[in-house]
Amino acid sequence: MVRLSTAATALAASLWCITSNAFIAPSNSNAGTTRGQWGLNSRSNLQMTATGAVTGDFTSEGAKSQIGNDSFLNTNLMARAQNGPGKKNEQKLKIGIVGAGLAGMVAAMDLADAGHEVEMFEVRPFVGGKVSSWQDKDGNHIEMGLHVFFGCYYNLFGIMKRTGSFDENLRIKDHIHTFVNEGGHLGALDFQFPIGAPISGLQAFAKTEQLELGDKFHNAVRLGTSPIVRALFDFDGGMDMVRDLDDISFTEWFTQLGGSRGSLDRMWDAIAYALGFVDCDNISARCMLTIFMLFAIRTEASVLRMLDNSPQTGLHDPIIKYLEERNVKINLSSPCRELVHELDENGLPTRVTGIKVGARETLKEFDAVIAAVDVPGIKKLLPETFRKYPMFDNIYNLDTVPIATVQLRFDGWVTEMEDEARMMNIAGDQSDGRGGGIDNLLYSVDAEFSCFADLALTSPGEYYKQGEGSLIQAVFDERAFGRSNDVIVENAIEQIHKLFPSSRKLNCTWSNVVKLGQSLYREKPGQDKHRPKQATPVENFFLAGSYTYQDYLDSMEGATRSGLMVADEIIARADGATGLKAKSEKAAASKQSDAPFFATAV
Repeated sequence: MVRLSTAATALAASLWCITSNAFIAPSNSNAGTTRGQWGLNSRSNLQMTATGAVTGDFTSEGAKSQIGNDSFLNTNLMARAQNGPGKKNEQKLKIGIVGAGLAGMVAAMDLADAGHEVEMFEVRPFVGGKVSSWQDKDGNHIEMGLHVFFGCYYNLFGIMKRTGSFDENLRIKDHIHTFVNEGGHLGALDFQFPIGAPISGLQAFAKTEQLELGDKFHNAVRLGTSPIVRALFDFDGGMDMVRDLDDISFTEWFTQLGGSRGSLDRMWDAIAYALGFVDCDNISARCMLTIFMLFAIRTEASVLRMLDNSPQTGLHDPIIKYLEERNVKINLSSPCRELVHELDENGLPTRVTGIKVGARETLKEFDAVIAAVDVPGIKKLLPETFRKYPMFDNIYNLDTVPIATVQLRFDGWVTEMEDEARMMNIAGDQSDGRGGGIDNLLYSVDAEFSCFADLALTSPGEYYKQGEGSLIQAVFDERAFGRSNDVIVENAIEQIHKLFPSSRKLNCTWSNVVKLGQSLYREKPGQDKHRPKQATPVENFFLAGSYTYQDYLDSMEGATRSGLMVADEIIARADGATGLKAKSEKAAASKQSDAPFFATAV
């Protein structure tokens, strides 16, 4: 019985890793290092508490609650996001936010609720950032990626509950993760089981068709010796071990103590690509294991949801309505041209006084400014003088990955492989997911797109069209990015037919490609130490975005966390004799007193 129990624990750990789908995680060799030695000690402004929390210059309790080991076990995160900041500042700040992606909009929600005047500036003609969507001239909804909501998106779910979109706009999927292999062969991780994690994961991994018996054994051996197992009994100890794994790749960690190449090739590479658009040889072990922790301790973390409609309709429009009801002004097609700032006698930036916006470089002055942009955006926005601070200079060490999102419309149901008549039948009203095929996120190791879905089934509200069939949406990584759009479409159709041979009888009736040259930041080893905090050395200048420091990845949940954290940091700094408002008024008075007498209004 003891041997069986030990094996079960090891297999449970293995299985959880697989659960992560779009994000899974492994662990590292420096498992025996002491608490605090996990790659962040190179940041002089960050310290770790006895509970594994990085504190440093974080002022607000809200921001502190989003980081460290405790944040993984904090069941109040959803309630915090749903209920708002819980206070109104005594002094009203005028706040400018550069970027209207998810992080910027979430920050604006909290800051408006705290009583501040907020204005946003977005370079694109629509909001959403990397989660944006829009309609073409024919009414087709276009996206810049495939957006899946994992059950551990507690902060984002809280925001959606706050705007009234959670119950109405999300469609929960069966608790199954399906791999589609060449020839239409399926390998599933079926987590539907009466008992939750880790048992549900154990049986799913034991039964999966995706791996051969030998690879299952090697997975159990390697993952059974991972920090995940320790975390089941000593969560802080296991999580501290995970944090030490950022400097090696998942492959390095996985193969050190028994993991097989076959497991990487047939399962883990698809997961790594889905997580960060890089393979196991190039993704950080810490990145994978961090998310794996959530799947190991919470059954619901691996449950998938997808929007019933487009991100614009299902996610962004309710947020926009919330912001407009609170008088937040959103300026679209309004690029920020310059951060106007002051320098001290040593040439170091001390405060931002405003931003120059648009083709005419109109000056907008603010008490505080948030740069809620992505990695390429912040690199373009920061003045050269800011790089004198190591925190800003470190950002330029962050790299990004290119992706190409492909949409293919067919005159039948591509993923329906059991009934040819059903595959060909597109007659009548087949809305609300009633079409033929697989209504879930899919993975493949035999295609250049690691994850894909039939949006006419998974998100039928705006993607199903009567009289038409599947709308396959797949995301190609950098292996295909350099090809022309026509070639990418041709390759996508060929690879779809390879995965679903019966679909060769169908015709592709419409296609679209959206290339994003710089999407997620590249989760390669050694990157975590370069991620900046939300508060910066420039007293009234703040950062937001999923690349900024928080204990999640570059994802919708990471963006949401960063938005809540930056809002908490501003709210905590707003009031008092040394608060942001007082400093802004002092700077304005000083500027006025320094003006020549003939420039003073009479």
